[in-house]
Amino acid sequence: MPSTTPTRSPRSRALRAALAGVGAAALLATAACASGTASAGSGGDGAAKSVNRLEIMAPADPGGGWDQTARAMGSAIEADDLAKSVQVSNVGGAGGTVGLAELKNERSEDFLMVMGLVMVGAVETNKSQATLEDTTPLARLTSEDEIIVVPANSPYQTIADLVAAMKSEGRGVSIAGGSAGGTDNILAGMLAQEAGVPASDLNYIAYSGGGESLAALLGNQVSAGISGVGEYAKQVEAGELRALAVSGAERVDGVDAPTLKEAGYDIEFTNWRGVVAPPGISEEAEEKLEALVDDMHGSKAWTDLVATNGWTDDYLSGEEFETFLGEEQTRIAGVLKEIGLTS
Repeated sequence: MPSTTPTRSPRSRALRAALAGVGAAALLATAACASGTASAGSGGDGAAKSVNRLEIMAPADPGGGWDQTARAMGSAIEADDLAKSVQVSNVGGAGGTVGLAELKNERSEDFLMVMGLVMVGAVETNKSQATLEDTTPLARLTSEDEIIVVPANSPYQTIADLVAAMKSEGRGVSIAGGSAGGTDNILAGMLAQEAGVPASDLNYIAYSGGGESLAALLGNQVSAGISGVGEYAKQVEAGELRALAVSGAERVDGVDAPTLKEAGYDIEFTNWRGVVAPPGISEEAEEKLEALVDDMHGSKAWTDLVATNGWTDDYLSGEEFETFLGEEQTRIAGVLKEIGLTS
């Protein structure tokens, strides 16, 4: 099992010239290889520009969806000079609740944390003392289908093959994914429930970051994996992983796999990611950060990165996002109980 010890990455200075010289995909790849990003912009107008040293926390290890989102945000904010400097840090562990606990005690008012559906579930399953009430909600950013994959040399050619093995072999079939109680775990539980596999026979192996689950898949250490489409897309395209199904309402462009509903399973489920600030910040600081996120969302750099990563723009901010977040907490608590992940 992966460590839940929080780690903070050192900062490094990104090359602003890269913004003009490479595409969004290469820019994100550059950011992902670095530990963090920083720049000293001098342009830009409005409330967002009053942000000085902005830090964006990804509450997970490098390589996963939260890390990708945090670095995409940093790149887009830099591209439009929306803050004077940007640093991305990682605090991994326990479905994001280690980072959430750290955010609860954060006193900077120039601070953002990426979060999402995974964290909603992890708060419940981990019985976290820090909850989403200990944040200042700002916006929902994106949504993304989940994808179920197997190694290229796997005997499972279809999702029906995998489900049949889950029914006949029980815990002999291992499924890698993100933290316990998160989106990947929920989807695995829903699939098992649809197939009539007892919750006790589901062998779900939780990892803190997408990079670790990917390594387990490529090393044939697990039977299958579940994650956001963007996390496994390159390996699927390269033929290193085989896509068996996607979880949304429609097929995903560029992925040769049916939806779970097409394959005969009554499941339709998508992940979402958002951003929050520390609790107790001033009204002025909240307005400033809301303006920054709004400006970032409207930028071409962000639009390009959303498209490159295969995310769906699902923006919702202000009071509407607060209402949505409350409804999601109620919904996910019910789903977790139904599939046996909480009592």
